[in-house]
Amino acid sequence: MRRLASLFALTAFVMAGPAAAQTGATAPAPAAPAPVTAPKPGDLQNIWMLDLSTGGRVTIMLRPDMAPKTVERIKTLTRQHFYDGLVFHRVIDGFMAQGGDPKGDGTGGSQLPDLEAEFNALPHVRGAVSAARTDAPNTANSQFFIVFQPKLTLDKKYTVFGRVIDGMQYVDAIQRGEPPVSPSRILHAYIAADTPPPYQPAPPVPQLTPTPPAKAGANVAAPKLAAPTASKAAPKRR
Repeated sequence: MRRLASLFALTAFVMAGPAAAQTGATAPAPAAPAPVTAPKPGDLQNIWMLDLSTGGRVTIMLRPDMAPKTVERIKTLTRQHFYDGLVFHRVIDGFMAQGGDPKGDGTGGSQLPDLEAEFNALPHVRGAVSAARTDAPNTANSQFFIVFQPKLTLDKKYTVFGRVIDGMQYVDAIQRGEPPVSPSRILHAYIAADTPPPYQPAPPVPQLTPTPPAKAGANVAAPKLAAPTASKAAPKRR
């Protein structure tokens, strides 16, 4: 009887073994996300179009494989029409043209939070499109700059997220200055997948009619300017 009881106990232990092992097993690790590959030339979801007041459309290939968060921000703001009408406020001959600031002075940005830096191996060559920021690395937001001539000293210090593939002549025609006297502007920005309309030039600037001189005896006082209030200037993005 003792041998029979021992045999039953051994059989129960062997049968329970796999169940116990399954209970204590750890869940398999989740599969790593598939790497993002570089977009192909015909990938309309990653083509950014800027219609400039300088006479034509600039086509930019975005690189979500190298700067996914920055590219997503560009798409989001573009589809919100954020860039429509904004000027190139800082344009240095032989270097770059910077825009994307709703304030027009280099201190502004969108209502969305600043981005983490996505420094990568893409070089700052002619036509490169890179995210502007302050001296702190994680402060890119909406501003960007397009490179006129190679500036490789900026490599891995600023986030390159695209490159001009057509219309660089319209970038070259952007008015220079810090700020320019008569700044060039983005008329409209589009993502190619959204089937944008053909380029439409800027409407002509209306000519102002000269104001006739006031009659003798009229005393029209000019409005007084409010006294400036003390405020801390926002850092410029470079």
